[in-house]
Amino acid sequence: MKANSAYLGKTAPIEWRIDNAPVAYPQAVSRMESRVAEIRAGTTPQMVWLLEHPSLYTAGTSAREADLLEPGRFPVFRTGRGGHFTYHGPGQRVGYVMLDLKARGADVRAFVRDLEDWLICTLARFNVTGERREGRVGIWVDKNGQDCKIAAIGVRVRRWVTYHGVSLNVEPELSHFDGIVPCGLSEYGVTSLADLGLPVTMSDVDVALREAFAEIFG
Repeated sequence: MKANSAYLGKTAPIEWRIDNAPVAYPQAVSRMESRVAEIRAGTTPQMVWLLEHPSLYTAGTSAREADLLEPGRFPVFRTGRGGHFTYHGPGQRVGYVMLDLKARGADVRAFVRDLEDWLICTLARFNVTGERREGRVGIWVDKNGQDCKIAAIGVRVRRWVTYHGVSLNVEPELSHFDGIVPCGLSEYGVTSLADLGLPVTMSDVDVALREAFAEIFG
């Protein structure tokens, strides 16, 4: 099938999809893989997909079995994304990003840094200072003098098309993180916008994500 040049390149359109009902994890992965193949073929636009999952744990390529503290608490899915164990569930906005990296310099590290900037700029719209931490993946905030993780990043790249992406804690049940060592780091806390005292709706977050994405990715 001949590639459609209208769907390729840095200035090509990006489709936004928002699912408000929770999406099962296997279904989401299947849809992403199909979309990645279509983007590679140039038959469909690049895409950012915002959704929530039912409560579950995912294990990235660096996950250690010892970090799954409560194996029977929620379903566990092994995934090809980078990283350790993480939790997904209601009240957490997941952003799956499917972009053609060939049109963006074919630089995976730069892409991950852009994802970090995207989250930082999104949080800034709620007057929250999100920061990187040397040697730690994700975005962190200072909560009363304690480093707490508010957003996670885990990506996969197939023939220069990205998938998986980010998750931002809006108002999840934070005790659900207790069943794992989040991202392999036991000495730090986990927080959310609600935990920081911000009554932010998921719709508010979606608007902020879309505005910040345009700022970072163009």
